[in-house]
Amino acid sequence: MNKSNIQSLIASIHQELIPQLIVESVHPHNPAQVRHIPAPWQLLGTGNYAAVVYHPEYPDLVVKIYAPGRPGFEEELEVYSRLGSHPAFSECFYAQEGLLVLKRLYGVTLYDCLHKGLRIPPQVIRDIDSALDYARTRGLYPHDVHGKNVMMSEGRGLVVDISDFLHQEHCSKWDNLKKAYYLIYLPIFYPLRLRVPYPLLDRVRKTYRFVNSFAGKVFKFINRLRHRKSLKN
Repeated sequence: MNKSNIQSLIASIHQELIPQLIVESVHPHNPAQVRHIPAPWQLLGTGNYAAVVYHPEYPDLVVKIYAPGRPGFEEELEVYSRLGSHPAFSECFYAQEGLLVLKRLYGVTLYDCLHKGLRIPPQVIRDIDSALDYARTRGLYPHDVHGKNVMMSEGRGLVVDISDFLHQEHCSKWDNLKKAYYLIYLPIFYPLRLRVPYPLLDRVRKTYRFVNSFAGKVFKFINRLRHRKSLKN
């Protein structure tokens, strides 16, 4: 990455973007809201705590800005520090309190691939698997890896969201997605290029979240019963 471009972008961030950008996170479970963004900056997307913007003159870089009062900046910076440079992940070039300058990843999320009927080859799944294994060798714990957080770019897999990779509790989302890919997607959707409407995708996603949450509560309840029984014995 051209260092002079990065320095020019950083200057623009402090002179033009920060003084005028207004980002709010009203509810932790809803996307952040960008109330105002100065021209020519463009909004690329929002998460629950932050917004991602870019400048047209620096299309290969993005700026992630956390909404005031929202957590996660220090953790995300630590994750990028551990990851270093890897082709399946973004890379952090600059950080200041609540602000990250990152390498832009181009591609289509697997979620959108299903909607558009784009074929997802097995190499994409293998690339993501390999990237997650790499993250584990760096002392990280891949967490919350699902169809909206991974992408396909020219037949290769990318991991977009690494913000929860310090969470040590087990997360089965990626393993479950892989099972669905090999058992359902590859033999049926892949050859037919079936398109899945967004309402149906959202329904499947919400159902999965409910079932997963319910199963987690049942598992915790069973563990508490076992613990009480062991204390009595």
